[in-house]
Amino acid sequence: MFRKIITLANYKGGVSKTTSTASIGACLAMKGKKVLLIDLDGQANLTLYFVPNEDDIEQCIFDSLVSGNPLPIMKIRENLDLVPSSLEMASAEIALTNLLAREQLLTKLLESVKDNYDYILIDCPPSLGIVTTNAFLAADEIIVPMTPELLPLKGMRMLDSFVLSLQRIKPSLKLSGVFIARYNHRKLNKVVEQAVKDRYSSIMLNTRIRENIALAESAGSGMSIFEYDPQSNGANDYLALTEEILSRNL
Repeated sequence: MFRKIITLANYKGGVSKTTSTASIGACLAMKGKKVLLIDLDGQANLTLYFVPNEDDIEQCIFDSLVSGNPLPIMKIRENLDLVPSSLEMASAEIALTNLLAREQLLTKLLESVKDNYDYILIDCPPSLGIVTTNAFLAADEIIVPMTPELLPLKGMRMLDSFVLSLQRIKPSLKLSGVFIARYNHRKLNKVVEQAVKDRYSSIMLNTRIRENIALAESAGSGMSIFEYDPQSNGANDYLALTEEILSRNL
């Protein structure tokens, strides 16, 4: 049954990485795909997106990475499961430092569950440490959401170098897709978008995610954008993006 592990990552925070992971995952589940979401960020925003009450979370991925416990998988919706995070993940970089084969702990944890899913989507912290290394080495594809601003564009160079360094461990590793989020038609947006197209023309996705208040409002509501406001630009854009990802076999 297993098809693909996709890591969504960006060195810069605030680029709609978590919103994109949640929305693409929810859309794939709506289309009948069996999906597992994995939250690796210490802020646990992906977890809180679907489980607003932290008391409902008994275990998180930190326990699995550090102690080797089975992944604590929660059923969120039909076809949609979640491995939650918590504030404990903020100390993961230190906790994992002395563990054997620490770069591939997540890869090993996924071996026993990946055949249960069509897609596994991994949400990373906005850093390039050992946790993100685990997410990259576990992935078949890496997709980068970015806002059309200058700082995220400059951060892409760091991401390129990071991927290049990890190719010594996994030669097949590469960026597979880049897309623009929080697009608002300002002049700077168009300039940065063109610069991204020039640099990543072969992997640039055509779909833009427009700036949309409904996307911000749905986060933490326990509902995906498709449940919160199915007629919104956010829902329409993420539907189009998900269909483009499927059509490109990402």
